[in-house]
Amino acid sequence: MKTLNTNLHKANKAKKDEFYTQLADIEKEVKHYKKHFKNKVVLCNCDDPRVSNFFHYFSYNFES
Repeated sequence: MKTLNTNLHKANKAKKDEFYTQLADIEKEVKHYKKHFKNKVVLCNCDDPRVSNFFHYFSYNFES
């Protein structure tokens, strides 16, 4: 049986990030939960923090 997610497999091999969460989407959602992050530790499980939009968001918004 042929897998139905061939585009995802191709993107994974080609390292195309269009299937991953965009920074703009993270910013729109997380702004509603700022008070919940105060004095908390956020663990970002990612293969490479240099390309993780979640890591990028939390590292650049650490002070706020």
